[in-house]
Amino acid sequence: MRVDFGQGNLVEAFVRQRKSKDGWLDDVDRLVDWPRLEALFSDVYASREGGASYPILTYVKLLLLQQWHGLSDPALEAAVDDRLSFRRFCGIPLDRSVPDHASIWRFRQKLAQKGADDVTLGERLLAEINAQLDARGLILRRGTLIDASIVRSAARPPAGDAGEVSERDPDAGFTKKNGKTSFGYKAHIGTDEGSDLIRRAVMTTAQLHDSQACDALILGDEAAVYADKAYDDAKRRERLKSRGIKARILYQARRNKSLTTWQKYFNKTAAVVRAAVERPFALMKGPYRFARCRYLGLARNDAHLQLFASAYNLKTAMVLVR
Repeated sequence: MRVDFGQGNLVEAFVRQRKSKDGWLDDVDRLVDWPRLEALFSDVYASREGGASYPILTYVKLLLLQQWHGLSDPALEAAVDDRLSFRRFCGIPLDRSVPDHASIWRFRQKLAQKGADDVTLGERLLAEINAQLDARGLILRRGTLIDASIVRSAARPPAGDAGEVSERDPDAGFTKKNGKTSFGYKAHIGTDEGSDLIRRAVMTTAQLHDSQACDALILGDEAAVYADKAYDDAKRRERLKSRGIKARILYQARRNKSLTTWQKYFNKTAAVVRAAVERPFALMKGPYRFARCRYLGLARNDAHLQLFASAYNLKTAMVLVR
């Protein structure tokens, strides 16, 4: 059972007429085919027993708001309770209470659950949003730009050497970059060249090499794949070629084998295009406050990454459609 918010009262009608500083939320509301998103969660809280839950779309929109504003669960509850634009976006009438932070937490947990096809609800959410944006012609498929970024664990690194496992966050791992050791996870993304939309996102433990998540980020319908030297592999280049995809992966010098003049030129030209993948990471670790994990465990943090990618794509799409 779910609460039916109905049509609202006279006060609601007056409030809807007020201009909001968050008018872009109304634009997002018009951009998305929400019933199609709702269908993804048809089995969530579908039991006829117990008290009536809030509409599924209310929870989905709450989680999107949380990403856009970098809020914790309690801060999200307080913000939606206080701001008319947030209430209106989530469809919560003025005379109704906001879902508490514990309910928000429980719903987000559902996004980490995998179905029979080994795909999580979080991945389905991102795929559905991308399908809708693709239908509007926003995904260009000129190329997929691939990269990874370290996200620190919510737990402190375990004492001892880098081989220690954290009791609080056993999925997290160690990695070293530019001489600095980090403990946590890696966020891997593949973005669409020209639109900057994130087409796929994968969270792994930090100790996994960047290139090991590469194949999972390739859609197969792009004209080219761009990546830095960490992804340089002759077999990968051959696989891409066999699929009709141009390998725009930077070449890496090997022991006793320096780069040719042609490879150096190729690296310079491909690097200019590849650099665009850094923009989503800059926003992720800046306004979206995702430089450090909020949760413990790989599944929860992967769900957070899928939510970030979904929220980021919707906001980027608002710029593209204008």
